[in-house]
Amino acid sequence: MNPPRHVFRWDLDKTYLRTEFDSVGDLFKNAFETAADKQAYPGATALLRALRAGEGHRVCIISGSPSQMRTVLAAKLALDGVEFDEFVLKNNLKNIMRGRFRALRAQVPYKLPALLESRAGSPPAPAETLFGDDAEADAIIYCLYADLVAGKVAMNDLARILEAARAYPDEVTRTLAAAERAPRGDVVGRVIIHLDRRSPTAGFRRFGPRLVPVYNYFQAALVLYADGLLDARQVLFIAFEMLDSRQYQLPILANSLQDLIRRNRFAQPSALRLADELREVARTAPSTLARADLPPFEDIARAFTDRVRELKGAPPLPWPDTIAPLDYVALVDEEHDNRRKRGRRGAAPP
Repeated sequence: MNPPRHVFRWDLDKTYLRTEFDSVGDLFKNAFETAADKQAYPGATALLRALRAGEGHRVCIISGSPSQMRTVLAAKLALDGVEFDEFVLKNNLKNIMRGRFRALRAQVPYKLPALLESRAGSPPAPAETLFGDDAEADAIIYCLYADLVAGKVAMNDLARILEAARAYPDEVTRTLAAAERAPRGDVVGRVIIHLDRRSPTAGFRRFGPRLVPVYNYFQAALVLYADGLLDARQVLFIAFEMLDSRQYQLPILANSLQDLIRRNRFAQPSALRLADELREVARTAPSTLARADLPPFEDIARAFTDRVRELKGAPPLPWPDTIAPLDYVALVDEEHDNRRKRGRRGAAPP
């Protein structure tokens, strides 16, 4: 097997799939849904297919969904035409049988070793992009994983972080062993967090510019375009899928582009270059791609160009000169406290 050029690691619930688990009723509903019942977020399917189609691209799905749902979830991905190279789910039934009830909700002791073992178990890629959401601890876990494989977190510090995450002793042993085996490298260039809970974006600035919170998958596509992982044509088809869902209109997508520029997550030169390339795509696209019920390609390019020009002279939100190293013990403690508060309000475990 040829070594991959780029690995894309995806979560499923609230990242790719619209999944509710805030009540016991939600859990029962999810358990009995068929593959056809499950809904992906607009644009997520087109984005994931575009990324997987790249030469040397590998897609690894690591989700907190129970492993007993593998058949249904794999069928949903097949219905969407999404191919993957690895699919890891959480064995919550095993946790229940062993009486490990805090493991049902804890994400750091589950997802961190799964990420490390995935990297250790296949030819390492020189670049990785990670996709998660704001429903749990994905921002913390992904940044910790990135810093671990980059050699920025010592093993004794990792042990302290796992203790703060309330990991069971065998989870600590497994994670430390996986961290030792995982090939080193500063490989995680981007972490994208889908704001399913509509969390304020300002709260993510402490993670630095590597992590980008997005409200929708058009914004994710724009970030990946700037990273050189998507071309203008692919961005256009992701926009078309979102417009076709009838949940988005062209002005909303234009607003999404403007929002990224204001937050200093998408540079104005990149936006203008994209608009120029979209016009070229529109000029050369076969007429069979046009849809009477969707905006013409030219209108999409024009809308984006107009929004970029509206921001000329308005400086984006600046980044500080230096970004403080992340205190993962404090972050894990904070996430644990937030999870307890949600539990007291009646939220069910994922």
